[in-house]
This record gives sequence, C-alpha cells and structure tokens, in this order.
Amino acid sequence: MKQLLTAICLFALPLLASAQIENPVKWSFTSKKINATTYELHMTATIEGGWHLYAQEAGEGPVPTSFKFTKSPLVVTEGKVTEVGKLHKAFDKNFDSELKYYENQVDFVQKVTVKGKAATKVKGSVEFMTCDDHECLPPKSVDFAISVGGK
Repeated sequence: MKQLLTAICLFALPLLASAQIENPVKWSFTSKKINATTYELHMTATIEGGWHLYAQEAGEGPVPTSFKFTKSPLVVTEGKVTEVGKLHKAFDKNFDSELKYYENQVDFVQKVTVKGKAATKVKGSVEFMTCDDHECLPPKSVDFAISVGGK
C-alpha cells in the first residue's frame, strides 16, 4: 500500500508543480506630490526576465495595457497616462504584426488634481497581457488604490 501511495505521489507532484499560475509582472502603485493640488500617480510594472508587457498602443493582436480610473468628485485626471521606460518595437510572427512592448520595468504615470485638502484614494484597475518567446498568458486585471491629498 505504501508503495502505491508513493508511486501516485511521484506522478502527481510534477502535475501539481506545473499547475502553478505564472505571474511574471509585479505591480507597485505610488503617488508623488508635484504641488499643493497636483500629484503624479506612478503605476510601475516590474517584469521577469524573458517576458514582456505590451504598451498602451501595442499594435494589432495582443491586449494592450490599459488603465481605468474610478470617477471621484475629489480627483480629476489630467491628460493621458504616459509611459516611462525603454520601448521595444519588433515584428511578432505569432500576431503577424509589429508590436510595441517593454521588458524589465516600465513606469506608467498619470497626473491628477485633488480638489480640497482632504486625503483620498485614487482607485482603478490596470489590464495587461504578457508574453515570452513561446507563449502568451491570458489578459489579467489588477485593482489599485493610491493615496493622494492630505498632509
């Protein structure tokens, strides 16, 4: 009986190990005060080696990175989210298209104006897709809440 149980465990372990969900992108969310009412929201993606994260204007095929901000009477977004990082452009035979993406790290920056002096949070979500040379992971969404305002 012990031998049968041991054999089953030996065959099951590789299957369980490969079933782990890959998550090659880690997000951090911070704010930087520019003046009394203006803040920069920094949504930084750290990308594992060998993987890449698509830009907001990625090209035809993959799901581009996109941000949604929850409307708030206390916070107004200014302009579009900008990208700070080394942008790569390459033809991808899988999507049959030239694509724009980032490797290692990219910082997405959104300026906001805070109405009033009370501390509040800017809430929203980021949707993104990552690929390596062999596979693409399904699009993923991550919620965030970034503190702004107050003293």
